[in-house]
Amino acid sequence: MLIKAYGLFWRADEVDWNPGTGNRNQFRLLGRIGWAGGRIIAADFRRQRGLYILYNEYGPYYVGLNRRRDLGTRLKEHRHDLHAGKWDRFSWFGFCSVLEARDETGLQVNRLMTEYAIGSPSQEIADMEALLIKALGTPVNLKQMRFRSAKEWVQVRSDQVETVMGRLRPGRGHQPGRRTAVPARPARPHAS
Repeated sequence: MLIKAYGLFWRADEVDWNPGTGNRNQFRLLGRIGWAGGRIIAADFRRQRGLYILYNEYGPYYVGLNRRRDLGTRLKEHRHDLHAGKWDRFSWFGFCSVLEARDETGLQVNRLMTEYAIGSPSQEIADMEALLIKALGTPVNLKQMRFRSAKEWVQVRSDQVETVMGRLRPGRGHQPGRRTAVPARPARPHAS
């Protein structure tokens, strides 16, 4: 399946876009599964690839595809380009699955994007239908349609970050100063 992870109607004002001196481009798009005393897993979706939709008070405002540039980069650019001030929420539909491996902070890591997706045309069409239903929030069929293999990630609000990060455990075999599981992506100068 093409869609591996997604987040619906995340609020732009809950993202710390400028985390402070020495942390340029280190903001995070934190999502979680679980809460309420049970197991919690979290991931940073800043480097996710896929489709995204910007919303304003009237509904969908802009649709984008980020194949070569990270989701976080594109969203941050839209806060300062011709879309600045015209959106306040976003949904994203990621093509990269979330791995069980964790980084040094305990966040699960995203797999690098594959060059192709394996699936039947009818399964891909069903996923596209699910994407439209979830993105548009059509109430009649919202509860009836699910992605076959994608998990929904709930936005970690700014007032929850410390609590969530405090509940995570670093990845196994982690050595301070070393990244685990997935190597960094090479920078690509192409526009999305």
